Amino acid sequence: MKYMLLIAARDPQLYADPDFGAKEMQAYIDFEKALAEAGVKIAGEALQGLETASTVSVRDGGERVVTDGPYAETREILGGFYLLDVPDLDAALDWAARCPGANGGGRIEVRPIQSFDY
Repeated sequence: MKYMLLIAARDPQLYADPDFGAKEMQAYIDFEKALAEAGVKIAGEALQGLETASTVSVRDGGERVVTDGPYAETREILGGFYLLDVPDLDAALDWAARCPGANGGGRIEVRPIQSFDY
C-alpha cells in the first residue's frame, strides 16, 4: 500500500542555530538511507519556505485567483513529504515515527493514497 507522510515542520527559528541545522540534516540523511535500504521510498522532497507559497482558486465563471502564501493559516508548516510503498498502516506509522520531523514537537500526518480504476 502507498502512504503519504506529510511533515509538519517545527518552528523555523530552530534552523537559525547552525548546530541544530547540521544535526537535523544528518538525521534526514540517515533516514533517507534507511528508506533506501528498505526499498520503500517512492518519492520525498523538502519544501521551500512559506514565503514562496501561492494558493490558486477558480471562481464561478472561470476567473483564476492567486493568493500569496499557504492555503491554511496555521502555526504548523508543511515542510516536506515522503511517499512510501509499505505493507500496511502499521509499517507506515513505524516509518513516520522514525522520521526526524516527528521529534521535538514536529508531527507527521500519515495518509493512505486513494487509488482509482479508470
